[in-house]
Amino acid sequence: MKDMSDFYDLLIQQAEALIGGVPYPTANYANLSALLYQSLPEINWAGFYFIQDGKLVLGPFQGKPACIEIEIGKGVCGTAVFRNETQVVKNVHEFPGHIACDGASMSEIVIPIHRIGAIIGVLDIDSPVEGRFKEDDRLGLEKLISVIEKHIL
Repeated sequence: MKDMSDFYDLLIQQAEALIGGVPYPTANYANLSALLYQSLPEINWAGFYFIQDGKLVLGPFQGKPACIEIEIGKGVCGTAVFRNETQVVKNVHEFPGHIACDGASMSEIVIPIHRIGAIIGVLDIDSPVEGRFKEDDRLGLEKLISVIEKHIL
């Protein structure tokens, strides 16, 4: 769909304008979570988790308070790290081992973030709409992650 491709191209341009040349990772991740939260329709949470002490630890985000620690291999975020691949979940309540931080969330997309070939964390986005995330979202958000990997690390 051309409209979604254009949407993500613009979102990526905005992200590059926000973080390009800015040497403060926490501020960059905070701005990116705000950009995603304000730009993506029908979402209720957007943020980052980073691997620390062998588990995922909450980073900058927008939305309701979230789980602070997630074990690798548990829930959608932990599964994305364990499998080293994007997870697109149509209905989180049907996902084995789903961790419910916000009962209103129905669908989720989680994209791994890499540094020098190793996973350092994930981008996590939740929606109160079942089936909210499509292939266009996966492709667009994976391109956004490549921008993050280029600028922030």
